[in-house]
Amino acid sequence: MKGSLIILSFFVLGLILGIYKLLPSSLLEQDFSMPALYFLMFVVGIGVGADKSSLKVIKETNIKIVLVPLCVIIGSLIGAGLVSFLLKEVGVIDAMAVGAGFGYYSLSSIFITELRGETLGVIALLSNIMREIITLLAVPIFVKYFGKLAGIVSGGATSMDTTLPIITKYSGKEWAVISIFNGIVLTILVPIIVGFLLKLV
Repeated sequence: MKGSLIILSFFVLGLILGIYKLLPSSLLEQDFSMPALYFLMFVVGIGVGADKSSLKVIKETNIKIVLVPLCVIIGSLIGAGLVSFLLKEVGVIDAMAVGAGFGYYSLSSIFITELRGETLGVIALLSNIMREIITLLAVPIFVKYFGKLAGIVSGGATSMDTTLPIITKYSGKEWAVISIFNGIVLTILVPIIVGFLLKLV
């Protein structure tokens, strides 16, 4: 929760600085989004490659574990697509691309901004931050009423890091392996699925 609020605070601070032009004009004219995207992809690669225990767990776990991220992908895309019918300004494909962030707001928002523009990028950032914050706050309720996997599904890509502690606390430590696997798979697939969707139109 604290980490999400800190990141949200930085976003709000940047928004204020940009609106009121409180930064040097030379800095405002520069586009840092693509270098930031390359750096994020590099860091993600390091994180996944260096976590030997996670890779070992994936190899040793039953193949049925693949159904968890698969269901998250299908559910997120369908849900986001349906929401688009309530928003006249956002098309079905664009909404699905936002949903394909799976909670990974930093990477997906930059990627979407590059491919579709700042407006959809901001929507992606806010919606995926909300997904993480809702997971952090509501996992106890989700687990109570929808089962042990509910917190993992809600967390999406964040189920391997920021939301993992709260997920294991209420679902049980035995679900940590599935949570980590789900997060790794979704993190890897975010740029692939988002890029694919936004190139359809």
